[in-house]
Amino acid sequence: MLVRLHDAIFGGLQSLLDGWATGLLARVTFGSVLLFYFWNSALRKVVASERGAEGGWLEYITVSGNSFAQMAPVAFEEAGYDSGALGIEYWLMAYGGTYAEFILPALVVVGLFTRLASLGMLGFIGVQTWVDITGHGADEKTIGVVFDRIQDSAILDQRALWAFVLIYLVIRGAGAVSVDGLLRGMRG
Repeated sequence: MLVRLHDAIFGGLQSLLDGWATGLLARVTFGSVLLFYFWNSALRKVVASERGAEGGWLEYITVSGNSFAQMAPVAFEEAGYDSGALGIEYWLMAYGGTYAEFILPALVVVGLFTRLASLGMLGFIGVQTWVDITGHGADEKTIGVVFDRIQDSAILDQRALWAFVLIYLVIRGAGAVSVDGLLRGMRG
């Protein structure tokens, strides 16, 4: 009897919320915790160009030396802090990574191309983690250890929770209350 009561209550709750609530909650959680984290990080990597429209749309916002210092600290130091001395791969990484920090979180929050944007964010967080450990020399306390009863490491503990939300969105999608859901409804 207790099992049936349990199943009835939680089965009903699941039926009521299925298809819209969990995707919305995952996106709201991501947005409230990480949207401005990533946007502020991206803003520290760009400078507004004085040329504006004269130089094309990329001239509105261009990466600064700070971008190279954050994303490729060892290579930037080896180049004497001269971004012009870096190879094309560093420029692609700087522009791609900076624009990804602006675009991908926004797509996740509004629920547009959510699965791809979430997958992109997972890749971005993976690269960010690698750079933090190898490029910035994160110490053991910052990296952390899984299953250690101390839940405040900036890398393993925090990023495991970030990744869970994004993995959920990759697997289940944004749900009905999203731009993806709206487009799906218009399509079919």
